[in-house]
Amino acid sequence: MQVEAYLTFAGNCEEALKFYERCLDGRIVALFRYEGSPMDNEQLPPDWKSRVMHATFDAGGTRFMASDGMPGQPAPHYAGFAMSVNIPRDKTLAKQAFNALAEGGQVAVPFEKAFWGAHFGMLTDKFGVPWMVNSED
Repeated sequence: MQVEAYLTFAGNCEEALKFYERCLDGRIVALFRYEGSPMDNEQLPPDWKSRVMHATFDAGGTRFMASDGMPGQPAPHYAGFAMSVNIPRDKTLAKQAFNALAEGGQVAVPFEKAFWGAHFGMLTDKFGVPWMVNSED
């Protein structure tokens, strides 16, 4: 069994995934649009055809999934969870990932040495997704 996060965006999923590719040295491994899907019918607004119906993102063998929400759904509001990135034994790489994710976002806890010995920081990225970045070194 694997438990994987699924992020929903308000029309900017592809932009967010390209941002995460750069920040996390990852890649989009699958991306399906509404156009050509079973959802592509007369009820689908024309501006939704190019939006992401489903995508899979991989960074270092760990993946999460994402999409643009369905037409008419409210914009997502992320609360009560955070995406967690652990980069063991490389605080420099972890700090780079933290700083990249923080671009245009809001830092809640700066990335620095934590009382438990690891380097750790928390932020909300420019898409509203909360992140925790950790490096045990």
